[in-house]
Amino acid sequence: MPKNQLQSGENQTKMENHSLLFLFTTSLIIIALTHKLLRRLIKRTPKKNHPPSPPSLPVIGHLHHLKQPIPETLLALSRAYGPVLSLRFGARPVVVVSSASIAEECFTQNDIVLANRPQSIVNKHIGYNYTTLMAAPYSDHWRNLRRICAVEIFSSRCLNMSLGIRKDEVKRLLRKLLLCQSGGGFARVEPRAALTELTFNVIMRMLAGKRYCGEDLSDVEEVVKFRDIIRELVRFSGISYAGDYLPPLRWIDYDGFLKRMFKIGKKTDGFLQGLIDEHRKKKESEEEKKSMIDHLLVEQASQPEYYTDEIIKGFVLILLIAGTDAQSITIEWALNNLLNHPNILEKAKTEIDTHCQDRLVDESDLLKLPYIKNIISETLRLHPPAPFLIPHYSSDECIVGGYGVPRGAMVLINAWAIHRDPEQWPDPMAFKPERFESGDGQMNRLMLPFGMGRRACPGAPLAHKVVGLTLASLIQCFEWKRIGEEEVDMGEAEGLTMPKEKPLEALCKAREMTNRVLF
Repeated sequence: MPKNQLQSGENQTKMENHSLLFLFTTSLIIIALTHKLLRRLIKRTPKKNHPPSPPSLPVIGHLHHLKQPIPETLLALSRAYGPVLSLRFGARPVVVVSSASIAEECFTQNDIVLANRPQSIVNKHIGYNYTTLMAAPYSDHWRNLRRICAVEIFSSRCLNMSLGIRKDEVKRLLRKLLLCQSGGGFARVEPRAALTELTFNVIMRMLAGKRYCGEDLSDVEEVVKFRDIIRELVRFSGISYAGDYLPPLRWIDYDGFLKRMFKIGKKTDGFLQGLIDEHRKKKESEEEKKSMIDHLLVEQASQPEYYTDEIIKGFVLILLIAGTDAQSITIEWALNNLLNHPNILEKAKTEIDTHCQDRLVDESDLLKLPYIKNIISETLRLHPPAPFLIPHYSSDECIVGGYGVPRGAMVLINAWAIHRDPEQWPDPMAFKPERFESGDGQMNRLMLPFGMGRRACPGAPLAHKVVGLTLASLIQCFEWKRIGEEEVDMGEAEGLTMPKEKPLEALCKAREMTNRVLF
């Protein structure tokens, strides 16, 4: 046999041997995998104890259930399926808690596991890539932002230092309402814009050291635009954008959301950068009172790699969003309730007149005005600033209410439903400040207007001061009544802070002592 044919035969034999070896090895792998799969199928593994869930649809999950008003819709589902509810918003698992005791469990036993926030398109692009106090993951960065808030803004020392700001802004509000009076009779007013101006300026003066809104300023139009931007950002927040749960909607920019968001984000960033540049150019002066932005710029000089302009802008942005809308909306809701309950309004006025004779009410008086405090508590019960708080995110599997919550689930605490639980609150839909008169600590555990645990709102002390002083001053200085015989409409609008659907319109008249105590 020729040599080349012999070599060809040997090569063919080797190839056949390799093929047989490959087939044999592949067969063993397939047998092993099949055996493993069969063992898994044969072995009965108990299902994880997930919370009960209503029927869902392919792709969208339970999004079709989210009918307005969403808190009330989810409350109805919770009544049907239990206080811990499992839903799926598109591709995202969601757990809804509608029980005070289980909510407390979330923020005690599972506080660290639930100390993160779910990611959203808004927090990524407008929230400076999840670096703000509200959206940052539980980390050293978040703890530092929280420390700055607790020590440099909302501590007792700092709040006492900013007392003059709040008193001045409240007086400006009262004088503005006084200008609406004509002929000593009742004047028709719509206080929402004035209340927003008050809370906006309180925060801006604490952060930037000057007023940015008012008829005496040259840049009113720009600031009004920014206030509108803040409201739009609040409306964008929460669980309103379907693209967070159905990613294909982002590709087609469903409803033009992304276009509007990027436009608003650009304007917001420009305004905030202007604030920073303005303070950066100020001449250094030991006698000049330093604002919060000045303090952060000092930190930037020593740690420029950490305290970037983006970090400072994000810090200011969240305080503006949280400190402007929620406080003004709470005051407006309180006025609505008082107008619908004239007997309660009269009782509050008597309490103030008895304690503050011939002088304007002050913050130090609030501790001695328990009925005003009860009115605010009852307002926060019925109209919490954030009906679902700020959504939480499970960084690991955990047990909530005896059910397993998967890792990566968004956890919503339905504070709106918890505050209206008939088992905890007798006659829950009624406005009854007297229910807080006992001072029972149990009431405080059932109230969640500012959240609980590590991610609770750090600005609650400031909110109580602003709302308390403003509401007490409005009651002391003006007579209030409805425009007609019908009760004020209490319809709730969409949004993270659930404002009143129709702005309040009322009749107000300066009381006889107003000029005497105001000037």
